[in-house]
Amino acid sequence: MENEKVVVKEATQEVILKAKKGMPILILNLLGILASIVLFVWGIISLEDTGGAFGGILMGIAIFYWALPVWLLFAGLKIVHPNEALVMTLFGKYVGTLKGAGFYFVNPFMMAVAVPKSGNSDVPATEDSESLAGVAKTAAAGLAKKRLSLKTMALSNNKQKINDKLGNPIIIGIVVIWRVKDTAKAMFDVDNYMDYLSIQSDSALRNIVRLYPYDATDDEDANEKSLRGSSLEVSRKLAEEIQSKVNVAGIEIIEAKITHLAYAPEIAAAMLQRQQASAIVDARQLIVEGAVGMVEMAIEKLNEHSVVDLDEERKAAMVSNLMVVLCGNRDAQPVVNSGSLY
Repeated sequence: MENEKVVVKEATQEVILKAKKGMPILILNLLGILASIVLFVWGIISLEDTGGAFGGILMGIAIFYWALPVWLLFAGLKIVHPNEALVMTLFGKYVGTLKGAGFYFVNPFMMAVAVPKSGNSDVPATEDSESLAGVAKTAAAGLAKKRLSLKTMALSNNKQKINDKLGNPIIIGIVVIWRVKDTAKAMFDVDNYMDYLSIQSDSALRNIVRLYPYDATDDEDANEKSLRGSSLEVSRKLAEEIQSKVNVAGIEIIEAKITHLAYAPEIAAAMLQRQQASAIVDARQLIVEGAVGMVEMAIEKLNEHSVVDLDEERKAAMVSNLMVVLCGNRDAQPVVNSGSLY
């Protein structure tokens, strides 16, 4: 067991394919077609006039050109649109990726690898699939499958129910902004890079969410990071977590953001009551602090201007009345005292 060697397969590295310009080849091929037609007609005329072998040779050259070279030259012409790439193989071996918008000519025996489609990106069937328009749509979809998109794309998975750091079930959804960086890894190192990204995003989301509570409400946890209060940090860590998992697929994660965050329905009502109670307590605390300051100011002003001389018992009664008035939920009902307190 100690001498046993583990063979690790090296990841496929992207190679930029250098191809010739396709327009000169296209022009030469069209000129060759015209020349072959002229040779074929000339051969027919030569057969009728002379009946010799010269006319047969001319016709044979024209037929040979139409049978093989013309189609090979057309097969080597490739069109690449902006932010797209063709991953080329030759007899099953990866030879390079054709990048950059333009019209190119490559080895006619090279084949563009078909791009895998995710489970939700299939072309929907149409009612006119049997008609000419339906055939054209199917053909266009087939051509698009061979072009690997390098555009920036967004992945929005379904909302998930996950337990946070405190064990509370929450419903969360994210959007991941990504693009293909290494075409060779995307095509050959994973089965389907789009489905792979989707699965790894769900896994990374679960790993990150369980590290944070939904919200930090206690005073001792005021500096604690939370999903609701630290969205920027959570998004950054989420993007880093997903990136570490999809490097093998040649994908670059540009950004990952939370698009939906809420408590699960089974605890949403209880958490709402908790938030309401917390808000009421905070409001009452603020009201009491303000009322105490107003009472202190009232007593100081009365003593300063010698408006009335109050003993300790009357001060206590006045403080009680003021606190009731200032902290009460309803408007105070005045009571006129026509007699003495004693």
